[in-house]
Amino acid sequence: MHNETIHSLGKLLLRLSVGGLMLCHGIHKLTHGMAPIKQMLAAHHLPVALVYGVPVGEIIAPLLLILGIWSRLAGLVLSFNMGMAVFLAYGAAALNIDAHGGANAELALLYLFGGLAITCLGSGKFAVSGGAGTWN
Repeated sequence: MHNETIHSLGKLLLRLSVGGLMLCHGIHKLTHGMAPIKQMLAAHHLPVALVYGVPVGEIIAPLLLILGIWSRLAGLVLSFNMGMAVFLAYGAAALNIDAHGGANAELALLYLFGGLAITCLGSGKFAVSGGAGTWN
């Protein structure tokens, strides 16, 4: 296989894994409610209306990643969303080591850095966009 094809395949796998798995989190929040997030926002003296960013970061951005449309922007949005999640849910304890040897916030951080990787790499040619355009 050609190098570009291998690179695009890697980008596709990254987009599908980060986008697909994050989409499950977003669907769960839509079906089970976002009251815990509202409580965390209130506890940090932030506007509770910020909860409406959750569907953007956990439903819309993952769908864009899966499809390969505006992948760089979607990765950035997802990363910001996860940065907020780390701040709200873990705070200063995010990097503390848990009972299993991992960081408390390791899954959230993995999504955050996965989104940043997609922001840097773009969608590749296996995308609805074909990888064309600045934000793909």
